[in-house]
Amino acid sequence: MDVQQLTKITMAWELFDSGIPQTHIAEKLSLNRDTIRLWIKSIKEWGLLEFLEQYTNAKKGERRKRKADGLLKSRVYRLREEYRECCGQKIKEFLFDEYGISLSHTSIYKILGERYQLRSKWKKNQARGPIPEADHQREVIQMDTVDFGQIYAFTGVDIFTKEVSVKLYQSLTAKDGLDFLNHSFQSRFNHTNLLQTDGGSEFKAEFRSNVFKYADRFRVARPYKKNEQSYVESFNRSLRKECLGWGKFKPNDIPSLEKELTEYLVYYHNKRPHMSLEMKTPDQFVKGLVPDI
Repeated sequence: MDVQQLTKITMAWELFDSGIPQTHIAEKLSLNRDTIRLWIKSIKEWGLLEFLEQYTNAKKGERRKRKADGLLKSRVYRLREEYRECCGQKIKEFLFDEYGISLSHTSIYKILGERYQLRSKWKKNQARGPIPEADHQREVIQMDTVDFGQIYAFTGVDIFTKEVSVKLYQSLTAKDGLDFLNHSFQSRFNHTNLLQTDGGSEFKAEFRSNVFKYADRFRVARPYKKNEQSYVESFNRSLRKECLGWGKFKPNDIPSLEKELTEYLVYYHNKRPHMSLEMKTPDQFVKGLVPDI
């Protein structure tokens, strides 16, 4: 039994009892805040000593192989549907955070395969174009647009931290591009070493005249080399799949879509873990970065 974990439980309760918010307790102990919430809830119900005894007994002995019973399957299905058809890796994180259940990716995908049509595995040997690389925050920002009929979503992503900015427009002009440039950098990115876009007209004229206010360098991705914009293209797919879908919209749909988009961006930055960020959310990852000296 890990004595350090029992110490953390005791410290968590003492900090909570002294009035420290659960979010701050989680940061101080380097734990997920849902774990802290479950601990506090159980201690309130059973008392500290009783909870510690139950926790210790639960960890004793060799863990039996878990069978995928109906309750476990229903939890996996609920997590997939609640978290916007997320992948097995994310379900694994949510399953442990919410229920304390450790389940392998293989078992999760086996359960999902009983109900859902899953995509085939990625072909590793496909040819790819060069992809911009980044070693620190704000080194490379990629921008793109997504067509939703009479509405267009301008999107931007920091390829290192996976932070994003999105705004909806009724047209696809360079003035719209300039407005998104100002919006995304003033509200999220501030400045970047390299800004990359495709060769669309929305990223010319007024956009290019102002790009160096926020970027040291500007690069246009090569035509027909989608992989050069792989990070923002990946986010665009997530935006369609998890938020706005593949439908066509009209300008009068913008107010309701903006509300849905705002909720999604909060979820994306604060709740949705990324495999490339070691299953942290963008906000969690940014908080853990060591400031440049």
